[in-house]
Amino acid sequence: SKGDDNRRESSAFINPDMDTEAYYEGKNMALFEEEMDSTPMVSSFLNKLANYTNLTQGVREHEEAEDGVRRAAVMVPHMGTFIGVYLPCMQNILGVILFVRLTWIVGTAGILGSLAIVSMCCICTLLTAISMSAIATNGVVPAGGSYYMISRSLGPEFGGAVGLCLYLGTTFAGSLYILGTIEILLLYIIPPEKVVKETTANDMRIYGTCCLLLMALVVFVGVKYVNKLALVFLSCVVLSIMATYAGAIKTAIKPSNFSVCLLGNRTLKNEMFEKCAKTDVELWNLFCDSPYPNATCDEYFALNNLTEIQATPGVLGEVINDNLWGNYGPDKMVIERKDLSSVAAEANNDKLKNYVFNDWATYFTLLVGIYFPSVTGIMAGSNRSGDLRDAQRSIPIGTILAILTTSFIYISCVVLFGACIEGVVLRDKFGFSVKTKPVISILAWPSPWVIVIGSFFSCCGAGLQSLTGAPRLLQAIARDGIIPFLQVFGHGKANGEPTWALLLTVGICEIGILIASLDHVAPILSILCSAPPIGDLALRMSLCLSLMFISSWIYALVVIVIAGCIYKYIEYKGAVKEWGDGIRGLSLNAARYALIRLEEAPLHTKNWRPQLLVLCKLNSELQVTHPRLLSFATQLKAGKGLTIVCSVLEGTYMTRGDEAKKGEKVPQFVQSFALIAGLGGMKHNAVLMAWPTGWKQNRDSSARRNFIETVRETTSAHQALLVAKNIDHFPANQERLKEGTVDVWWIVHDGGLLMLLPFLLSQHKVWRKCKMRIFTVAQMDDNSIQMKKDLQMFLYQLRLNAVVEVVEMHDSDISAFTYEKTLVMEQRSQMLKQMQLSRTEREREIQSITDVSRTSIKRKTCSSITKLIRLYIMSPSVQAQLIHDRNTASHSAANDKAAGATSDRVHMTWTKDKLQNERNKHKENMAVKDMFNMRPEWENLSHSNVRRMHTAVKLNDVVVKKSCNSELVLLNMPGPPKNKKGDENYMEFLEVLMEGLDRVLLVRGGGREVITIYS
Repeated sequence: SKGDDNRRESSAFINPDMDTEAYYEGKNMALFEEEMDSTPMVSSFLNKLANYTNLTQGVREHEEAEDGVRRAAVMVPHMGTFIGVYLPCMQNILGVILFVRLTWIVGTAGILGSLAIVSMCCICTLLTAISMSAIATNGVVPAGGSYYMISRSLGPEFGGAVGLCLYLGTTFAGSLYILGTIEILLLYIIPPEKVVKETTANDMRIYGTCCLLLMALVVFVGVKYVNKLALVFLSCVVLSIMATYAGAIKTAIKPSNFSVCLLGNRTLKNEMFEKCAKTDVELWNLFCDSPYPNATCDEYFALNNLTEIQATPGVLGEVINDNLWGNYGPDKMVIERKDLSSVAAEANNDKLKNYVFNDWATYFTLLVGIYFPSVTGIMAGSNRSGDLRDAQRSIPIGTILAILTTSFIYISCVVLFGACIEGVVLRDKFGFSVKTKPVISILAWPSPWVIVIGSFFSCCGAGLQSLTGAPRLLQAIARDGIIPFLQVFGHGKANGEPTWALLLTVGICEIGILIASLDHVAPILSILCSAPPIGDLALRMSLCLSLMFISSWIYALVVIVIAGCIYKYIEYKGAVKEWGDGIRGLSLNAARYALIRLEEAPLHTKNWRPQLLVLCKLNSELQVTHPRLLSFATQLKAGKGLTIVCSVLEGTYMTRGDEAKKGEKVPQFVQSFALIAGLGGMKHNAVLMAWPTGWKQNRDSSARRNFIETVRETTSAHQALLVAKNIDHFPANQERLKEGTVDVWWIVHDGGLLMLLPFLLSQHKVWRKCKMRIFTVAQMDDNSIQMKKDLQMFLYQLRLNAVVEVVEMHDSDISAFTYEKTLVMEQRSQMLKQMQLSRTEREREIQSITDVSRTSIKRKTCSSITKLIRLYIMSPSVQAQLIHDRNTASHSAANDKAAGATSDRVHMTWTKDKLQNERNKHKENMAVKDMFNMRPEWENLSHSNVRRMHTAVKLNDVVVKKSCNSELVLLNMPGPPKNKKGDENYMEFLEVLMEGLDRVLLVRGGGREVITIYS
């Protein structure tokens, strides 16, 4: 109806009767629907991409994957840039070194030396932070922090080795901060009451162990409490630094009340007296044996006067000049002021304890090792990447800001200390000359206790940060599975706290505390923390290595050995990981550079080695037909240089792509391998292949043609060719030849490859015990004795240990056996040509031969004709036998006619028995001769073929006689004829040449010298 027509016209669908919505649902992208399984829609992929979780974030997911139990979600506190990265880095950097050692470093190294130390260390950390930022902004950074970034950038081997060094460094940093805390506690806060009376070191050990257990308990409770305490501790650090700057400004206006007492030019410890005067009883008793005026006093005390100077005279030019240069000294050297005069006196070691002296020898590298741990706190933020809200944003910003801030603080403090504090006070490490107070505290305003309390809490906070970051770093390494024996430390509490890793960290940290010396732990920390080569900056790596050996070359070597052992262990036993590390990129660049360099100049003879192209044949299951060919290539190369293994699959890559990948097949034609294989200068120069053993039995001549064409192609490409006969009889890599010889038959000189190959084989354990023998052939006009001497001298110059023998081959008559061989060869070639006729022509030829046979041979039975017909369809071996029988008959007839006669062209050698046998066979084979209706006589044979066969037979006789029991025979391989009409005979010559030998390697040189007698 009309209404229906209108409805159809107004409808947007061709067939409105069906469910149009269902029909067109999901058809917007029908063009891509066949590939939806491998390439999903972007809309469905974006959600997975934004919430990518194929990275380890917490222990809970790890444990769920193991036991299959879904646990309730536990919210872990996530932190931002300021609290999560900036504050921890600031707290670790502005730690114990700033408050208890920086003044001593400035006084010993001078202002210039201290600026050099600070600048060098800060530049190193800044370069590290820049490299780390480049990696952090390249993708998601889960738990593991610096270890994760190193391992994903440099691979699991480097990541594991450097990650463990980082872990040990962070753990020993905890020991350093705890020792600093105890030093401040025992020296400046608590009166010197000894728990153990013998040594102060035992006090450090006992108090340090207690402090470590307390901090470990806080960390075990949870990271959120550490973060809350971090704010308190960091506020104390900020107040201390502000008090230091305020005190420096105040000393410029009014010097402080702290003074130093000098006896002559020597600095005294003023903790035992109040007044710097000889009338002071306490001071008098320190140097005299009684309080009376007539007491016997120390000679130096009696001859020199006491001088009291300001400890912080303010910003003066004289102080800056005195502190500009370094004041290094040996162990037990008393700290003296150079501009004061003194009267020399005999040294009294009993009174040395009253002076301030060096507790050990000072030098520049020692100060670098002690200072460097102060800047290693840059990893404090990245080690907690699993607790950050946005690690790839927070780590770069927070770390670089912390480095810039602390670098400014350290550099400004170096200048302020050198400009405001007296030099003898700066060199007083423990502040004994200023009433046993931290030297930095005498510069503080309003009270020295601000520095003492601030430094104490700063060291406590830094220790907590180290004990928080180190277990998480170890947990990340363990959960990656690259070090099998550490996997137990990947487990922890349900909220992700690394309990087992914390226990190990506490144990290692205790080792550092038992050292009981901040100055001895600091170099260890310097070495461990300067080891990680994050990024690809050559300046950073060279600077890190320099700092390692400057700090302590002994510790540097130990750490390098440890890291190397870890690297090799991970490489040997670690799990196989593929993280797309940057080492692959470096390897690619190095390979590209090397390939370009290889093509800059032609290869010298001294650098020539066989770079093999191995042509393998595969069976129907894509298995190598001759696996010993690959074993021989391995023995020849010993795992060095280039070896390309290839084969051919007929068909296209689309139809047989999977098989090609499985078998790793490349080019389409064997002959093209010699031309297209390799890349640039990294190209093969020799082709290794197996002798086609079944070429006679194969009705198809393709095997023969492929072999000969391969010989021609390699020759034209100036490449060497190695052909192994009976390759399946060659020894496998697991075999060991305990004795035997490798015989080299040096017939023609083709570059010396025959000399080089047995030497290379002797380097492999399979052939190592085989002796080398070299045979050469002397002709009629050659002096065999002189040839042997020359060859021995040549081998001596080549440094080859081999037995030399010269074989004399005089001109001789061509034997009947040679003619027979040649005749069989030519008849077989003719028969192969006839076998290539079409089926119709073949039947016509058989019929014509049958007709001729019936009319000319009446006595021949039907079976004889049947044998003739079968001759064209039977195997080549049977054909050759029949031809041989016919040839024998022909030879007998010829001999009957020419008995006693001598030919002008050839000389035939016959024995009496041989002649009689040939005559007896004459009558039996006349029917066969007539049946073929052909009369090929010896005189009609090709003279070139006869001469070639003669050479092959004579040389084979000599080789078999000398080398039939050899483990391997190397022979010069003659080239194919230039005229391709003789290709069918070439294989026969080679067969005769190798007849009677088991393992043979035919060698054809590439046309260039490969050995030289010059070094």
